[in-house]
Amino acid sequence: MQRSHIVRPAAAFWGLVVFMPVGVTYLSALLLLATMLVAGSLRERYERLRANPLWWPLVAYLGWTFIVLVIGPHYPETGSNLFHGLRIGITILIALALTREEALWALRGFLLIAALNIVLIVAFYAIGFPIWSPLRAVVMEVGNKSISNALLFSVVASTAAVWGIAQIAAHRPLRAVPAFVLVLGLGLVVALPLTSRTSVLALMLVIPVVCIHQWRSHLKMLVSSLVLGAVVLAAALYQLPQLQHKVETGIEEIEKAQAGAVFKGSWVIRYYMYRDTGLMIADRPLAGWGIGGWTDQWHKRGPAMFADSNMPHNDFLWVGAQGGLPALLSLLVIMAGAVWQAWKRPDIAGRYALAATLIALIASSVNSAVRDAQIGLALLWIAMVYLRLAQEPRSVQAWNDLLPGSRMAAVPEAPASS
Repeated sequence: MQRSHIVRPAAAFWGLVVFMPVGVTYLSALLLLATMLVAGSLRERYERLRANPLWWPLVAYLGWTFIVLVIGPHYPETGSNLFHGLRIGITILIALALTREEALWALRGFLLIAALNIVLIVAFYAIGFPIWSPLRAVVMEVGNKSISNALLFSVVASTAAVWGIAQIAAHRPLRAVPAFVLVLGLGLVVALPLTSRTSVLALMLVIPVVCIHQWRSHLKMLVSSLVLGAVVLAAALYQLPQLQHKVETGIEEIEKAQAGAVFKGSWVIRYYMYRDTGLMIADRPLAGWGIGGWTDQWHKRGPAMFADSNMPHNDFLWVGAQGGLPALLSLLVIMAGAVWQAWKRPDIAGRYALAATLIALIASSVNSAVRDAQIGLALLWIAMVYLRLAQEPRSVQAWNDLLPGSRMAAVPEAPASS
């Protein structure tokens, strides 16, 4: 076996274990990094990264992190926050350094384990049986790991939605039915047993965006698809009182927090975190409070009831509090730039990446989706693998050969309107 071939199974392994506990995910990340170093072709990977539009934003983000580390104060949390800040950049760099074939292997692992986990969920709730502890977060709410898994299922659901929409555009509506059944099923999974409002919100926003991307030159089809989507969403809210209750509860929590109430509530803590972290940035907009400084400031500013929190449930506010506006803007350019790169590619590979990167952006805006390794080490990796394939030349059907003998991405594009 040539040394370069050892990277493919390592990439597939990381894809396979994204639903597992974070320690296993760290192991897979280290294994992939080690195999990339051993396999060689480092100059080719470096040139690929240098040519990537996200290269300089990543350099700015990592460089400013080290500058703030040198000039800023240090705290007990400085080491752990520095590690997580660097991990974000390294995860993106690893994904973007993959070859097309390596990225396909990573997706094979991810989609295979997602399919097996869907079967597990159906079987668990259909017949019931003791569940292995590392897999509990796949079938029920178990802290941040279940949020991570819900977001990964949202990526799978959006992938199915993109494929189904492409079938409709290619005048093959019957082929789209299984895809939309999967979207509906996974939507129920993330809303009910996994109870992730972040994932529900992401799906609600992402599916209309991929419709716009698909039919941006076909106004009638675009309007029809958006109206249909709004009807389906309204019906879901009406038929699922649990989901409706979660939306209503979130609104009530924000209203009470604005009136000064302090109690345990998902959006109550977010209200105070966003408000007080925004004030942290306003007080020191240039270089922030130093790496690890958010926790110190939160203990001084935030309600005592939430003193045990170590992140503000918004990755951009987190880096902004610690590194000022340059840190905030550099991370925002990376995450939003990934979405923009996907948007610019008008074919189905672009839509796959658009959905995945937009889910990562949304989750980073309402949760610690890249700061928290339980979420970010999986979601950010998968989103950037999707983006890596979308950055292949337009002449390349980037998702071709994902499955043996398959052409799942080779869906005829609807002709542009004149």
